[in-house]
Amino acid sequence: MKASERREEIKKTLVREGGPVSASSLARDLGVSRQVIVGDIALLRAEGEDIVATTRGYIIPSLLYQGRYVGRLACRHTPHEVKDELMIIVDGGGEVVDVCVEHHLYGQLVVQLNLTSRQDVENFSYEVEKAHVHLLCELTGGVHLHTIVSKSRQDFEQISQNLARSGYLYRDKDTE
Repeated sequence: MKASERREEIKKTLVREGGPVSASSLARDLGVSRQVIVGDIALLRAEGEDIVATTRGYIIPSLLYQGRYVGRLACRHTPHEVKDELMIIVDGGGEVVDVCVEHHLYGQLVVQLNLTSRQDVENFSYEVEKAHVHLLCELTGGVHLHTIVSKSRQDFEQISQNLARSGYLYRDKDTE
């Protein structure tokens, strides 16, 4: 199979699955190494394909979120409050797609999270604690954005209200 044919098969697989597909799984199915798949994904992205790497595999976001509401919320809190903030979102039926901060040197930094359940949040929190890593929000005094996917705009608004009640929603008054 030619490299261009393999990349077409990768795209077809991602569309067919509609959810995360690991590089290892693609490599096994296509009879190549995982590193070849990583390179193919990089080339597909360079050609303009919207493919995102998540902890569970590659996805095409537009397919994953079809028929659901996608919104962004600005939040602010301490690193110790991250787990509570994320739990509020998933408990409200939201999926935390990513976290984004504005860095003075690098510009916009975006990290895919794709947290959909309490267990995902628990696993994320455990990994952060185990690795002793700094969270992106620590670079910006706690200010950050989340892309959130929910079943409806109404569910999104409820999540926003719950975050506001907990003091995690960033508002104009926070800058005064």
